[in-house]
Amino acid sequence: MHSEIKTLQLNEPFRIAHGTSATRQVLRVSDGTHTTEAPFVPYYSEDPAQTLAILNQTVLPEKLPRTAALAMNLLRHDIIGHATGQKLSAHAIAKLGPSNRAAPPGCRSFSIPDDLDVFADKVRDISQQFRVLKLKLGSGDLGLDLATVSVARYAAPEAALILDVNGGWGMHEAALMIEKLSHYSPALIEQPIHHRLGVEAWEELRASIPGNSPLLFADESVQTAADVPALAPFIDGVNIKLLKCGSFDAAVAMIATAREHSLQILLGCMIETSLGTTAAAHLAPWADWIDLDGHFYVANDDFDGIAYDADGRLLMPDRPGIGAIPR
Repeated sequence: MHSEIKTLQLNEPFRIAHGTSATRQVLRVSDGTHTTEAPFVPYYSEDPAQTLAILNQTVLPEKLPRTAALAMNLLRHDIIGHATGQKLSAHAIAKLGPSNRAAPPGCRSFSIPDDLDVFADKVRDISQQFRVLKLKLGSGDLGLDLATVSVARYAAPEAALILDVNGGWGMHEAALMIEKLSHYSPALIEQPIHHRLGVEAWEELRASIPGNSPLLFADESVQTAADVPALAPFIDGVNIKLLKCGSFDAAVAMIATAREHSLQILLGCMIETSLGTTAAAHLAPWADWIDLDGHFYVANDDFDGIAYDADGRLLMPDRPGIGAIPR
């Protein structure tokens, strides 16, 4: 087995509430025939060099770092998929049952803007193909957050807007902003408060906003299926990501648990290449929303996998396993 770190060069700096990135790194694992990847995310504080050193040990520890665990899990699934001629989604079908729905429409994300005029032009242009747009908020400037949504709504009046705060508002700010942003008819508001505030803060937030408020989705507050039941009474949906769950299997389990609690599912990704977003996309038929565009921000994406048609519909590769191939 060979492991390496690949540095991703971004087309432009990407800013969210946690900070701004001009590059990102992913872990690549290969057995010589099959290759998988898992992204490093700054706020998870995993050290790429240390992760690589762990994987280069003669005997691997029972518990691997999150990124290594995901890459190894996907490698196992990709090997099985090629051996059996089945796609990665076959594992989800076996656990969740077949989905009779098409994948939700594709989504494009926008980082916190520096120039609202440039931002408006981008939104207007991209909304010609994608009718779901995800706006990053939590800038630290509530006026900028409001202006971001206002400008986007004016530039794309028919688009479904997902507002992703990444925990960037305080409790009082969140209640105030949810009320104000309701006027722009967002489809949902994601992670308005910091995950470290716990379930009690979500309960308090839910009690402090009107019943007709936009849907509230949790992201960082729900890492795995085990986190869902306690939070379920106070949210409308969860964001499920392979890295956050730690494996494809754990993501499937989180979908099942979310469904048991009548929650909607937003299937997300990190900034990663088409190899990573294609792996996640195998779960799209079981999601209500998809946010699988991390590869669009990578200037040196070296894999071909998922694509989107002129109307923003997800197109899956017709190959076994993950289905992404080197360019």
